[in-house]
Amino acid sequence: METLTADEAARMLGCSRSKLQELLRTGELPSFKVGRRRMALRADVEALIERRLKAEGPEVR
Repeated sequence: METLTADEAARMLGCSRSKLQELLRTGELPSFKVGRRRMALRADVEALIERRLKAEGPEVR
């Protein structure tokens, strides 16, 4: 079970740190604290990416 820091999760999602904070605050991306650091599971970040890709539909190229 691999964990990611907030910065790593934001990089993986291709979003800003403030957008990531919004995703965490709304619960769209589950997270937990280890000491003072907010962490997310890699599997949860990947699941969010998959949900967003499915919601966008087929990409036009």
